[in-house]
Amino acid sequence: MDSNNTSYTPLPGEDPSAGVPPPTHRRPFKVFAVTFSSVIFLLSLVTLIIHQGPGAPPNTVPEQPHHDHRHQQPAASTSPEPRSFSVPRGKLEGVSAKSNPYFSEEASYNWTNAMFSWQRTAFHFQPEDNWMNDPNGPLFYKGWYHLFYQYNPDSAVWGNITWGHAVSRDMIHWLYLPLAMVPDRWFDANGVWTGSATILPNGEIMILYTGSTNDSVQVQNLAYPANLSDPLLLDWIKYEGNPVLTPPSGIGSTDFRDPTTAWIGPDGKWRITIGSKINTTGISMVYTTTDFINYELHDGLLHEVPGTGMWECVDFYPVSINGTKGLETSVNNDGVKHILKASLDDTKLDHYAIGTYFIENETWVPDDPTIDVGIGLRYDYGRYYASKTFYDQNKERRILWGWINETDTETDDLEKGWSSLQTIPRTVLFDSKTGTNLLQWPVEEIEDLRLNSNEFTEVLVEAGTTVPLDIGTATQLDIFVDFEIELLDTEESVNGSSGCGDGAADRSTFGPFGILALADETLSELTPVYFRVTNSTDGDVTTYFCTDESRSSKAPEVFKHVYGGEVPVLDGETYSARVLVDHSIVESYAQGGRTVISSRVYPTEAIYGAARLFLFNNATGVNVKATLKIWQLNSAFIHPFPLDQV
Repeated sequence: MDSNNTSYTPLPGEDPSAGVPPPTHRRPFKVFAVTFSSVIFLLSLVTLIIHQGPGAPPNTVPEQPHHDHRHQQPAASTSPEPRSFSVPRGKLEGVSAKSNPYFSEEASYNWTNAMFSWQRTAFHFQPEDNWMNDPNGPLFYKGWYHLFYQYNPDSAVWGNITWGHAVSRDMIHWLYLPLAMVPDRWFDANGVWTGSATILPNGEIMILYTGSTNDSVQVQNLAYPANLSDPLLLDWIKYEGNPVLTPPSGIGSTDFRDPTTAWIGPDGKWRITIGSKINTTGISMVYTTTDFINYELHDGLLHEVPGTGMWECVDFYPVSINGTKGLETSVNNDGVKHILKASLDDTKLDHYAIGTYFIENETWVPDDPTIDVGIGLRYDYGRYYASKTFYDQNKERRILWGWINETDTETDDLEKGWSSLQTIPRTVLFDSKTGTNLLQWPVEEIEDLRLNSNEFTEVLVEAGTTVPLDIGTATQLDIFVDFEIELLDTEESVNGSSGCGDGAADRSTFGPFGILALADETLSELTPVYFRVTNSTDGDVTTYFCTDESRSSKAPEVFKHVYGGEVPVLDGETYSARVLVDHSIVESYAQGGRTVISSRVYPTEAIYGAARLFLFNNATGVNVKATLKIWQLNSAFIHPFPLDQV
């Protein structure tokens, strides 16, 4: 195994003299590589046009990415360098816009069309072009999974928000459908904003969505299918009496949005909750209804957390304490906990908490107030926002969708012609082992994309080394890795900085160690996904799971961040991770999904056939042994639904 070790290439922040000299650009090779890649891209495009089958090689043209909001540094993370950003364009327009989080003052990189084409993902959902943000009203109906999403049909930046629509048999292979709803009435003239779908016991479907009126007031509107016998749900009717809800007394006209899926109580009344704020206190209000047209506001609040600001995209659902299946939204009994989640408008972060729902007075109480909504756990510690779950009655599971934005600039997005993507849909379960976390995991259908695989057993990665993994191209991967620590004979106990430190270069006794995704052969570009173990003076051991974008791209205008959060590692457990690599997104799951990180990266060198995978160990006091299984993944070949054949 030792023969595979390479001399250590310094990670960000280390003394370059300690490792290999910085690589030089070999222009003739680069020109050849770009030319060759362009030819491959054109051939792939022709192949897609004739709709190549599932046996195609994984290096075909991917689908589209996505945008978010303002950047907020998460806990246990640092930015590699200070940046100054102007106010997002959407904020200047007076709305909680999902616009690009910043405008870089750096000169734009000399991107090529081949580079931009490579950035489109292969198996994450994206529209054909233009802008996308929040997932809306996901549901399963007559054999099809439906995803609606916030969409600008006219540009790659936020604006003119409509509901895009796509269907799938498996939530991986999607088919684009015509727009579901457009802003064409006074009650949604400034946007058909976020909403949820409720399937009634008689099979009817009710969608409640936020409309921004011609006066930019946020109201709640009702829509329903024009034809329930149509499994594609192509046509939607907006209720003539809209809006069905307007901001109540004491709530700002632009602080009232994003109704949840409804749940029914023993009294036969349906409930929904809507997010808002009172001063700087984030709140969720409860409304009851029997017909989805007339509503009564409950006197009290479902929940509130001071200092968390505006709550948007609130979600509320049950999880089984000991079960392995998801629960329908109305379930409530002694074997259930309820999850309350809010997307914080001030920070653009998705926080959840586990607690108990008391239907008799319509309140929810967190199990641990110190990790309440907005001040504790997150679904995802990277680029992730505006998430929504639904109950999949087809396979009895709770499915989580989340929106991932771009972290380049609007200028780059306009040149590319697209922006934003959705995560791979995730199952959600209560972690009965910790009792404090949820477990998120990619839906099992992603495994249908697996092609050839490689296995590595107990690969020794000595302190201060990297080990290349010979798997070929590393652009579309499903990686499972387990690490075991071997303590060296040393008295050193330096832990360095807390949390994820200053990135993968911040060395300490027990870490960081992990993988280098989307790296080029010389390690001039790389994205470390790693564990960092720290111990305190009283002997407590804490593990952090992190992603470091500091050297992910040579493009100066790309926002590069260190993301991460604490992850429980129980006695007898190895340090385990699953990493999905799909061109410009790296989704990483630690310890079975207790902590998850989604990262956007834009390499200039580590693309197409030049993308590689490495193991690394930057600890000073331990060697690690890694056992891996790695699959190449096929493309999902997302394309328009052949409506002319229906």
